[in-house]
Parts: sequence; structure tokens; C-alpha cells
Amino acid sequence: MNRPLLLLTAFPLGLVSALAFAPLGWWPLMPLAFAALAFLIGRAGSLPKALLTGWLFGVGQFVLGLNWIATAFTYQAAMPAWLGWVAVVLLSFYLAIYPALATGLAWRFGRRSRTALVLALAAGWTLAEYLRATMFTGFAWNPVGVVLIDTSARGWAQLVGTYGLSALVVLIGGLFLQLFVRPEPRQASPRVIGLVVAVSVGIVWLLPLSLVQNRAFGPRPAIRVVQPNIGQEDKWREGLEEEAFQRLASLSRIPAGSPPTLLLWPEVAVPVAFQLEGPPPQRLTTPLPPARRAGGLLRPGSDLLVTGAFALVVDRNARLVGSTNSVMPISASGQIAGRYDKAHLVPYGEYLPMRPLLSAIGLSQLAPGEGDTLEGPGPRNLSLPGWGSMGVQVCYEIIFSGQVVDPRHRPDFLFNPSNDAWFGRWGPPQHLAQARLRAAEEGLPIIRSTPTGISAVIGADGRLLHSLPWRTAGAIDADLPAPRPPTFFSRHGNAIPLTLALLLLILAVGIDARARYRRHI
Repeated sequence: MNRPLLLLTAFPLGLVSALAFAPLGWWPLMPLAFAALAFLIGRAGSLPKALLTGWLFGVGQFVLGLNWIATAFTYQAAMPAWLGWVAVVLLSFYLAIYPALATGLAWRFGRRSRTALVLALAAGWTLAEYLRATMFTGFAWNPVGVVLIDTSARGWAQLVGTYGLSALVVLIGGLFLQLFVRPEPRQASPRVIGLVVAVSVGIVWLLPLSLVQNRAFGPRPAIRVVQPNIGQEDKWREGLEEEAFQRLASLSRIPAGSPPTLLLWPEVAVPVAFQLEGPPPQRLTTPLPPARRAGGLLRPGSDLLVTGAFALVVDRNARLVGSTNSVMPISASGQIAGRYDKAHLVPYGEYLPMRPLLSAIGLSQLAPGEGDTLEGPGPRNLSLPGWGSMGVQVCYEIIFSGQVVDPRHRPDFLFNPSNDAWFGRWGPPQHLAQARLRAAEEGLPIIRSTPTGISAVIGADGRLLHSLPWRTAGAIDADLPAPRPPTFFSRHGNAIPLTLALLLLILAVGIDARARYRRHI
């Protein structure tokens, strides 16, 4: 296949595949796109053409799927809005390297057999997504397995994780390819292939239902998730602090006679510091007036507030070192009972790489503030008497499969405060879908609170139990969902999909070698 035809086919095929992601969610397009992609790889004719095919497919998928990134630049006065689309395209050029690696691997070990090609592509895509999530701080947004989140097939996530679920999507595409494309020599008849496809699809969709483990629980603690609907365009304007407090207060009033309630506010719910941290070694912390004011909304001895907030960190000379993006439990007296600091920071969003150089040419980080956000130590739990142990993942930390729970101390639930107001119309539902995958993987309920949506209560099987629409003010009153027993994936992590990828690749190499041997006899 010549290069012009690759340009005319692979790139639009990637665009079509992106329609399978939220908010559209036309998930069958993803396995169909992989069926077509495998067909193109099989006719690439050389390794460079196979690599180009995957790269063009990836560019199309990322440019459309990540269009929300351009919206983030519209909130930064120091940079022109058009630079957002330049950033989307350049980021897509880089991210598409990983699909190119997968298609190159598929061609190298599958060019003699369609079955081997599909198996190698599934293995390659699994490895490529894992690398994309870990290289250069990682960017794990929109793994292809997330398109199955609204199907019963999401149950496989508790066994093989997100990247194993992505391999499943590729394999489903391979079944379509075998069913609808003319059989290869010595291949089974279309009727046999059709039967295999039907049985395979049945297993994929029905078996996960039998993997669900139910547990009996008594009454569950009460929670209230608050969504004040404060847009990013207003977040840092003068006078917003008072308006934000008023909106949050009106949505946080607990009626007399209600059971003890855990209030959950979004990331940086109020754009002022809640805590001051001194220099090492003591690092003494002091609650600031906004924390005491927030605590004043609670009924003494009954309720607890957990909010996204930031702390200011100063040195021995009382000079500002930086700030943290944190989650803080606050009592009615205004005391802060612990703190989680965001660990997986967003480059160019919360800190500026090579700051001296980039600042000199006029670039700045998207999140306003003096200096960079300081990095936290990683997954940690906060103890909330009456509600159990709470794990925390701030904003996009939740998208990293296998990295959201302290492996030594399994929490009872995860809290994911986020500011999705940056993310336009496509970003929030994509973010929610990935949070639901973490719940299914870990067997833990997840609570999300965001300023503009989509706030949600997610069951331990990944089901969406309650949610508030985008761009709507409101609150969710619910019982805290129960956790499930530790899943197979939660015990072994990404060693599972990586092992699966290795086995698929070994199988592909064997089938390809057998096909080569047959051609020489």
C-alpha cells in the first residue's frame, strides 16, 4: 500500500476511533477501527510503512480525543488561545509514537499470518499504553479499554486491569477481521470462524458477571458531594473567595436530625490557602482563617468536611517556597486532621519544566500562582473516624492504572477531587470514565467532587450510582458505597497485563514461525 493511501486511510481511521470515547461513547467503533488497522498493517509491505500507519492512526485518535486540552489555554491570559491547538497537535505527534511502536511490532511478528498479526498488535498495544503511562512522567489519558466501561466487559478490569482491557478491545477487532475478510489459505471456514466469534463474544460479555463478589453490609455512612458550578473563567477573579464560600455553604447545610455526614468539596474549592507550613525539620502547620470558616458550616461532633485546598510553604526566613495541591479533613472547630499532597503533578499545568529558560521567553504554567506546586510523596490514606480509611487521588492522578492505592494499606474508598472546569465539554466525561475503571480494577468505591461537573458516586464495580450534570450546581446525598474484597488486579497490579502481553507476543511469534515454515515446504 503506497504512502498517499496510508495518509488517506490511517489518519481518518484514528479520528473515527476517537468517537468511541466519551462523551459520544460509540464504543463499537473502536474494535472495528482496530480490525481496519490490522488490515492496513497486513498490507503495509515494510516496517517503515507499518510504523507510519500506526503513527497516523494515533495522531488522528489523539487530536480528536484530546481536543479539550485546547480549552485549557483559553483561561491563561499570558498565552494566546490558538496556542492550545498547537499544543494538542504537537502532543498528539509525540503520543502517536506509542501506537507506531505497537503497529511496528505487529508487522514484525505477524506479517505472515493474520492471526499472529492480531495477537502481536494486542500485545504491542498493551505494552505501548503502559509505556505511555510511565515514560516522561506519563500521560495515560484515554486508554482504548475505557470504551468498554458501560458494558459488562468492564468486569475483566478486576482481573487484567485497564491495559489488559485494551488488549481485549484489539482482540475483538481481530475477531471482526477474521469474520469479514476473506479467509487465508488453510484457515477455517467462515462458519467455523463465525461460531468462534459468537462463543468468544459471549464469554467476553457474560463471564465478568460471574466474577462479581458480593458482601453483606449493614447501614452505610452518609456523604454529601458538593458541586458549586464555579467556572474556570471565574476561579481566580477578585472577590470570588466570598462568592465561592457562599455557594458552598448553601449546598452544604445538613438538616437537623440527619445522620453524621461527610461533606466532600472539589479541588481547591475556595481559591485561598487553608494552611501554612513552616520550614523543616519541624514543619509545623497552622490552620488559616478560611479553614476555620469552612469548619463552621459543620455540626460539632457530628459532621466532617474533606476539601481540596492548598497550603503555603515558607522557609526559615518566612519567604514563600511554594504551595501544595492538597486534600484536608476539617473538623467543626476548624482543625485540619491530616493532609494529602498531590504527587503526580501536571507539567506546564502545575509546574513549569526548565523554568528559567521558558520563563525568559514568556511562557508560564497554566495554574496561576507564585512558583511551582510542590510534589507530594504518593498514595496515602487519611483516617476519617466514622467513615473509615480514605485514599486520595487529586484530579488527573486517578487516570494512572495500578498507581492509585497505597499497596500496604488498602483504603475503604477513594476520594477524587478534581477541577474539570479546565477541560471543556469532552474532558469531564472522559475523566469520569477513567475514574470508573479505577473503581472496577481496585474493587473500591470512588467519590468525585468537581466545581463544574461531573461529580459522581461510583460503586466498587465501576457502576455510576449517582452523578451531577456538567455545568450544574447541586449536591449528591448518598450512602457511602461498600468496598469489595481485594481484586486479582489490586493484588498483582500491572504485572498482570504485562504478562498477558508477553504471552500474546510469544503465541504470535510461534504462529508466525509456523506460517513461515509452511511457506517453505
